[in-house]
Amino acid sequence: MRLLDRPLRTAEFLAVDVETNGKAGEACELTEVGAVLVGGGELHERYSSLVHVRVPLTRGIQRFTGISQAMVDGAPAPTGVLRELALRLEGRVLVAHSAGFDRRVLRDAFAARGLPWPEPPALCTVALARRFAPLAGQRKLAPLAASLGIDVEVSHRALADAETCARVFCALFHRLCAHAATVGEALSLLAPARRTRRRSPGRTVPAHDPARPVGPRSPLDFGALPAGPGVYEFRDARGRVLYVGKSVNVRSRARAHFRPGAPRPDWASHVHVVDGIQTRSELGALVLESRLVKELRPPGNALLKRVVEGVYLRCRLDIAFPVLEVAREPAAGQGVTIGPLRGRAAASELVEQLNSLFGLRHCGRTLRRRPWPSAYGQMGRCLSPCLGDLDPNLYRRRLDEALGLFTGAADGRERLLAHVESQMRAAAEQQRFERAAWLARRRARLGALLDRLGGVLAATHARPRLVLAGEGPFDALWLVGGRIVDLELGLPQECDADDLHRRTLAALRHAPGPWTGVHLPAHEVEEVRIAGAWLAAHPETAALALDVAPTPPALARFVRRSCQSNAISYSNHAERAAPVLS
Repeated sequence: MRLLDRPLRTAEFLAVDVETNGKAGEACELTEVGAVLVGGGELHERYSSLVHVRVPLTRGIQRFTGISQAMVDGAPAPTGVLRELALRLEGRVLVAHSAGFDRRVLRDAFAARGLPWPEPPALCTVALARRFAPLAGQRKLAPLAASLGIDVEVSHRALADAETCARVFCALFHRLCAHAATVGEALSLLAPARRTRRRSPGRTVPAHDPARPVGPRSPLDFGALPAGPGVYEFRDARGRVLYVGKSVNVRSRARAHFRPGAPRPDWASHVHVVDGIQTRSELGALVLESRLVKELRPPGNALLKRVVEGVYLRCRLDIAFPVLEVAREPAAGQGVTIGPLRGRAAASELVEQLNSLFGLRHCGRTLRRRPWPSAYGQMGRCLSPCLGDLDPNLYRRRLDEALGLFTGAADGRERLLAHVESQMRAAAEQQRFERAAWLARRRARLGALLDRLGGVLAATHARPRLVLAGEGPFDALWLVGGRIVDLELGLPQECDADDLHRRTLAALRHAPGPWTGVHLPAHEVEEVRIAGAWLAAHPETAALALDVAPTPPALARFVRRSCQSNAISYSNHAERAAPVLS
């Protein structure tokens, strides 16, 4: 009996997940493979293996997956792992989350080693959830599993993700069986719908509209595009930009839009020219893409054209007993501004948490006198300046303590959580167990809230710095006053120290005072959020604090040290890989 004709209830399935080195195209290599046998709605055998790689792993992908260079150095060769996986796939249906990605990576890996790809039928748990769990808020593996009542303890490891995928499949398996009797019917049921373009009656070829020229009859030339990070632009015959994209490998990513079988958006048929702009890092590509999309507003970038405005947590210091508030603009006068942050509701909850922790008032700027404390004052969560008998110096000390969490050199997240933990320990030592329990609940809630907030949890006047992203030449970003005030794509290793000094001094002129507000346009808010998120994920990126203006020799030493640090890091990877590759 053919596998496609086999009854769905008696078929065997192999849930598979792969981890890679994070690179695209031919540079993509497997780092780990995990597989779980599923039959009768239950999990059975498990298989997992790390995979040896030829090129050293980046530090970012090691942090993301938890797979270190030492782990893959002693791992089996890809050929043996792929042959073992092929044996397990024989006569079974492949199941994966976003199955198109796993199947494509595996097919390319088999082809690179000259092994025949077994071509198993594949079911995607994303499509399964879209059809039979439409109320699930997210389609990512961990949130989807949580919405189905499945506990997820480990993510981004092959066997753990394969087990989660298998459990999601089992949770929805009975619904799939209710709509499909055989494996072939299940594949047809979950197959993506194909959109067809309607043609006018009697016309076999679409009419040529001079205002909207059709695509070229000859293939696009991708050979001139850079093979490293950067931005690419697709243009029509008149030179108008149709789409702007970014990638760590511009040539491979731009070519992927026209790969056989890839979905073709409406603008793709009008492309005549593709241009590329090289950067030296992923961060430079992200910022440049954001700027070009806002400037050119290409029709293909429907999502990125929309300016997503962040919100700020700010405190105006020119009023009596200042309050923390959430606003779309930084404080314009004398004050402290923190952000930008993502999500007004989450930022408002953070304000409430800070007010209760430090006894700050919860009311608006206007201070109304009261004959008795508010509800927060009665619970001991407000110093109640509205009663008219509070020492302003005491309130200001509490306010400075709260704002001080976000004005240091480090991100305010860890400092805030550490403050709550110290208060919790102090309450426990004083045998104030009810307050300690309340603080423990606050600590748990704050942890979840800060994960959701995103953005930069630091005052805009704090942490001015020069960032060098890349391995040399660099993408240089001057982050001052909560803005990217200057950007240099491709700063050479042997740069002019005097010119770098002049640019640094010009950037520092944008720095506001500790209690001075700034005006930040909405598109710059998005740039700051992009840079902050990337730097948080890459803490090893070279950065020079600009609290004091550096001298030209100090800047030159900083650039040289950054180059040497990257060279040492690469040589260490090469030394660890050498014994295995020899």
